[in-house]
Amino acid sequence: MIRLLSIICNKGHHSDLRSVSEAPLGRVCVGLLVAVVVCMALPSHAQSYSYLPAVPANYQSKVTSIVHHKNFSLLYDSRYNTPTWVAWALTKAHTYGSQERSDKFFADPSIPKGYRVDWYEYKDSNYDRGHMCPAGDNKWDRSAMIECFYMSNMCPQDRELNHHSWNNLEVACRDWARTEGTIYIVCGPVYKKGVKHAVIGIHHKIQVPEGFFKAVLSLRKGHEKAIAFYYDNNAKYQSYNKVYTTVDKIEAMTGLDLFANIPADIEKRVEATANIKDWK
Repeated sequence: MIRLLSIICNKGHHSDLRSVSEAPLGRVCVGLLVAVVVCMALPSHAQSYSYLPAVPANYQSKVTSIVHHKNFSLLYDSRYNTPTWVAWALTKAHTYGSQERSDKFFADPSIPKGYRVDWYEYKDSNYDRGHMCPAGDNKWDRSAMIECFYMSNMCPQDRELNHHSWNNLEVACRDWARTEGTIYIVCGPVYKKGVKHAVIGIHHKIQVPEGFFKAVLSLRKGHEKAIAFYYDNNAKYQSYNKVYTTVDKIEAMTGLDLFANIPADIEKRVEATANIKDWK
């Protein structure tokens, strides 16, 4: 196998590769090596989307396809011009990195032009462009850092919430990823039924959510657990030690199935309970 890898990596030995691959065992080994090389070349999110939430059966957005970027995926809602949810796997390795924060916001080219919000549409709105997948989770890669500033990853968020309570939870998630090895995160806006939402924007009507949710899952073998959080979209300080809840309650509030693809017995167990002490 090592000999085969050295042949593949050496571009001047095509004849050696051909002779080895002609043998039955050689063909198997070459096939395995190609598969390994392809998998290594893929970004981590491309290898598995099994952690993503389900698309709601009655989803009324005119944008119905899940959008995949290097470090996160999202479902976009054309009714509000914000994401319905943003999801990503946060590994211990991805909590470190030397990439500086971009701070350059861009329209997401993956979103159809008619619903593609641009950076200037939050100007003078008194709301921050609030990251769902935070810049701090993308310091490990330059492309990931740039993409997390796509406007499809933003919601109108109260400035104090963005800079303090929401940020504190983002920092805590990175600590939890270092402890658990990998955690799976889903977050997004909450638009309450029967409420007239505030609206911002220039070329698009961007509706302001009344709150935000974040759900966190660990599948560390023998220690599977989940927890969720709900924040009001206002300036008051909200400690994650006080606003945590169960995934089941967030799903009832939003109508989403957040961890739809994990084994049913684990899903039922971890989504029904939450204890912040389990994450210390």
